[in-house]
This record gives sequence, structure tokens and C-alpha cells, in this order.
Amino acid sequence: MSFKKITTEELKEILEKHLKWSNGDPNGRKADLRYTDLSSANLRSADLSSANLRYTDLSSANLRSADLSSANLSYTDLSSANLRSADLSSADLSSANLCSADLRYADLHSADLRSANLSSADLRSANLRYADLHSADLRSANLSFANLSFADLRSADLSYADLRSADLRSADLSSTDLRSADLRSADLDFSSGFSLQCSSFDIKIDLKIGSQLAYHFCRMCAEDPDVKKAQGSLKELANKFHRVNECGKLGDE
Repeated sequence: MSFKKITTEELKEILEKHLKWSNGDPNGRKADLRYTDLSSANLRSADLSSANLRYTDLSSANLRSADLSSANLSYTDLSSANLRSADLSSADLSSANLCSADLRYADLHSADLRSANLSSADLRSANLRYADLHSADLRSANLSFANLSFADLRSADLSYADLRSADLRSADLSSTDLRSADLRSADLDFSSGFSLQCSSFDIKIDLKIGSQLAYHFCRMCAEDPDVKKAQGSLKELANKFHRVNECGKLGDE
């Protein structure tokens, strides 16, 4: 794939016209940077909201605090880019390459990240609420303290990911690969599709998640004496479930 190159002055003019367009100025023009080589470009705090950046090379670019809300970034190369505190809300990042990108504190609320490559990306404290991460590659990504509530993580690869203290409430984890992921202190309340397949082996958990799993196991109706015995032995742990007062303490019967 060939990329066109533009000068710093040409880029500056495009950004100025785009800002005018964003403000409703008839003399403005929406930025169209498809297939442009912007690798290592300094776009810090730039306004590229709703811009067309499809297939653009933004690898190692400085996009810190940039406004990329509702932008088309599908198939864009953002590998190793600095997107810290950037606004990517409602952006189309489907099949984008965000490998090793810095997305700390980035706003990815409602972003389309289907099949995106986020392996080894730094997403600490990022907002991914309602994001579509179906089939995304998040291997070894740092998602500690990230907000993933209501996110679609179906068939995503989160193996070896750091999800400590992440908010996964109401997230869809159907067929998600969580092998060796660190879920200590994560909030999994009301999440769906938590896998009982091999893809959930070796997950790192803490007392909160352990007691939550034990409580759900103990609340199952079993007739097999071995299962009932196991349930009885886990009641002490199960009653440490953080919602036990709401759901009811397990008795000794």
C-alpha cells in the first residue's frame, strides 16, 4: 500500500480548514487524510473530530489530548502512537492497529474497536464504556482501572491482560479468552458469558472474585452428594461475597 506524503505547511492548512469546518465556517473543509503518511507527526491537541483518517499511517504520532471523536480511523496504523487523554469517543477504529499505543486516560466511550489490534497497549484508566471490542486483540494489554462497563468483549483475546481494578460491570465476556489475565479487584457484577472453557484457565483472582464465584456455586441446586459436600465446605468463603446482604447469607442447612 502506497502512502502520500504532505509537508508540515500542508498539514497545518488542512487542520486550520478542518477547525473552521467544525465550527460551521463555510470557508472550512472537513479533513480527508486517507492513505497519508503521518508517521511520527506532532498532532498534539489537534482537532480531527469526524475527520476521515481511514488507512492513514499514524504510527508513533503524537496525538496526546487530540480530539478524534467520531473520526473514521478504520484500518489506520496507530501502533506506538501517543494517544494519552485523547478523545476517541464514537470513533470508528475497526481493524485499526493500536499495538503498543499509549491510551492512558483516553476516552473511547462507544468506540468501534471490532477486530482492532490493541496488543500490549497501555489503556490504564481509559474509558471504554459501551465500546465494541468484538474479536479485538488485547493480549498483554494494560487495562488496570479501565472502565469497560457495558463493553462488548465477545471473542476478544484478553490473555495475559492486566485487568486489575477494571470496571467490567455488565460487560459481555462470551467466548472471551482470559487465560492468565489478572482480574484482581476487578468488578464483574452483572457481566455475562464468563467462560467455563479452557480460555479461562490461570486467571488471577482475589478474595472478592473468589467469594463471588463460590457464592454462585453454592446457590446452585445440586442433588449429587459430592457436589453438596463441596458447596457446604465453601459456604464460609461464599458468605464473604460483597453482595451477600443483598442476595442473602447462606445458612448451615
